[in-house]
Amino acid sequence: MIKLPQEFEIRMQDMLKEAYPAFLHSYEKENFRSLRVNELKGSTEQFLEYGLFSLKPVAWEKNGFYYSEEDQPGRHPMHEAGLYYIQEPSAMAPAAYIGAEPGEKILDLCAAPGGKTTQIASYLQNKGILVCNEIHPQRAKILSENVERMGITNAVVTNETPKHLAELFEGYFDRILVDAPCSGEGMFRKNEEAVEEWSPENVRLCADRQDEILDCADIMLREGGRLVYSTCTFAPDENEGSIARFIKRHPDYEIEKIPLYDGMSTGVADWCKDVEAPENIESTIRLFPHRLDGEGHYLAVLRKKGEVIEGYQGFVKNGLEQGLSAKEQKNLSDFDEFVKATLNDDVLCGIRDRLLKFGDQLYLMPAGMPSVKGMKVLRPGLHLGTLKKNRFEPSHALALALKPDQVKHTMELYTEDNDNMANAYLNGMTLNHEGEKGWYLMTYRGYSIGWGKLAGQIMKNHYPKGLRK
Repeated sequence: MIKLPQEFEIRMQDMLKEAYPAFLHSYEKENFRSLRVNELKGSTEQFLEYGLFSLKPVAWEKNGFYYSEEDQPGRHPMHEAGLYYIQEPSAMAPAAYIGAEPGEKILDLCAAPGGKTTQIASYLQNKGILVCNEIHPQRAKILSENVERMGITNAVVTNETPKHLAELFEGYFDRILVDAPCSGEGMFRKNEEAVEEWSPENVRLCADRQDEILDCADIMLREGGRLVYSTCTFAPDENEGSIARFIKRHPDYEIEKIPLYDGMSTGVADWCKDVEAPENIESTIRLFPHRLDGEGHYLAVLRKKGEVIEGYQGFVKNGLEQGLSAKEQKNLSDFDEFVKATLNDDVLCGIRDRLLKFGDQLYLMPAGMPSVKGMKVLRPGLHLGTLKKNRFEPSHALALALKPDQVKHTMELYTEDNDNMANAYLNGMTLNHEGEKGWYLMTYRGYSIGWGKLAGQIMKNHYPKGLRK
C-alpha cells in the first residue's frame, strides 16, 4: 500500500465524503494496462483479427483496448512497426474528446511523450497540420521518436515555451489540447516519485503555471475553435479551479456539454474555492480510479465563441514555409536516383515543392506548413533521409511511413512458426535473401518496420542501432 501524504488524504476525504474508503481501496488494485491501435497503419478490425493479445475495449476510445498482465505487447514486432501505442486508459480520454477532423490545424501544446499526439494524428489521417510541442528538450526527443514510430507525416515537433509559440501564432489553430503539467496526484498508484514530490505548495505552483499556459493557448486558438484542457491530478485548484479562473479572464469561452461514459464523474461547482464556478462546470469530467478502470484524470472541453469565414487561415508571424526552389531541386540527383530505384512512380508525385533541406537532412513538410523560422524544431514534417557524398540514405521515418505497395522491393519477416527472423532483424543481424540488389522495405505481416539493403544475397540491416533489442 502506498503511503499517501497526510494533507492529500485530508483533502480527498473532504472532497469524496462517503466515497473516500472506496477511493482509498483503489490503491490496492493492480494497474490497468492498455494499448491504442494506430489506424495510420491499418484498421482496428484488421488488427483484432490477428488475435495477438487478450483485449477488452476502452469505452471512450474506439481504438483503445485493455490487455492482460500475461500479454507483452511492448516486446512484439508489431510494436516496433507502430501498429499500436501503449497508453494508460484514462489518458486516452482528452484526445478522444478533441474531435479532430482530417485537414484541420491542431496544436498539442504539452505533448511529450506523445500518446495524445499520436492519438490525434490517427484521427487526422496525415491530412492537415499537427504541431506538437514540448518545452523540455529530452522529452521533446522522445516525442519525436514516437511520432516517427507511428508513421506520422504531417507533424511538426517543436521544443518551445508556450509563450514563444503564442508570439508566432494568433488565431491559427482549429483545436488545441493542453494536457497541462500538474501535481500528478492521479498517477500516485503508478509513480511513487510523484508521491514524494507532492506538496500543497507544488499544487499551487502547478495551478499558476496552468493559468499561464491556458492564456497562451487562447491567443493561438481561432474563434469558434475547441480547447481541451486536461490533467492527471485530483486537485481542485488545478482542475475546476483552473477552468473557473480561465473563463473569468476570458469570458468569450463556454464549457461544452459532452457525453460521459460509464464510471466517469462530473466536475463539482463547490470545489471552485477561490473563484465563482462558471456555468456548466458540471459538464467537465473527472475520472476516479475507484469508479472506472484507469488512473485519475480531469478534462474540460471549451469552445471559443464566434465563427470564422470560409478559407480563414489565421496569423503566422513569419508566413508559410517555402520549399526548395526549382534550382535547389536540381541538386538532388542522389535523392532522385533513390526514388527511381526504390519507390513506385506515384509516391512523391506532385509534392516536390514541399521538399525542405536542413544541412544534409531532407524533409517533406506538410502542405501549408507555417514557417519554422525562429522556432526550435526537431521534426518539420516527414524526415526523408540524409544526403551523403554521392548517395542518399533513406531514414527510418520514411520506412515507417511507407506501405509495401509504394516500394519496388520488400522482404517479409513474418513466418507462421515463430518470430525468429523478425527478432534477428530487430537485433541488427544481417539476413539472407535472393533478389535484385538495392533498398528493401522490411515488413512484418505486411507492415513496414525498417530498411534493408541487398547486395550479393546478403541483406544488410539498416534498423537504427539505438532501437535494436
